[in-house]
Amino acid sequence: MGNTLQLEKLSHAPKRALMKAMGYTDEQMRRPLIGVVNSFNEVVPGHIHLQSIARAVKDGILMSGGTPMEFNTIGVCDGLAMGHEGMQYSLPTRELIADSIECMVRGHQFDGLVFIPNCDKIVPGMLMAAARLDLPCIFVSGGPMLSIDGSDLNTVFEGVGAYHAGHMSTKELTCLENRACPGCGSCSGMFTANS
Repeated sequence: MGNTLQLEKLSHAPKRALMKAMGYTDEQMRRPLIGVVNSFNEVVPGHIHLQSIARAVKDGILMSGGTPMEFNTIGVCDGLAMGHEGMQYSLPTRELIADSIECMVRGHQFDGLVFIPNCDKIVPGMLMAAARLDLPCIFVSGGPMLSIDGSDLNTVFEGVGAYHAGHMSTKELTCLENRACPGCGSCSGMFTANS
């Protein structure tokens, strides 16, 4: 075990002192330290609910005898970044996500990891990090955005085309826009968001 063995050394009293500053007990430091890698943010609809998943994951780690330590990574929504210069920043985030996770995990020597990803670039970025780190890990996806009536974000894209072709009114497009994404989750479709 990585960090757990390190924390037992007498010379690592400063590390234990820093852990105690965050509220960790000696008993918690003797358990396997499990990193909970979360991409929660309040910008991406596929990530807005990940905090509640992380709470359940951390409870499970505690019940299994581990000590969870959560940290976050970035996530750009391709759907919100489309149509302007923001899309130029989407693909590079995959590497930044993998790199930042690797830095956190190697820097803090976790014993295992639970990844909580969702959406394009974030899922593959976390998978890349897991492959690089070669530690025991579990992935818990945030899941797809559910549909009410078969319409989804793809239907809205198609609706914009239908509007421009004269096959849909502004009112019909607005109605579609208002019902297509009824809640949180990754955009439903065959993309890396749902790998």
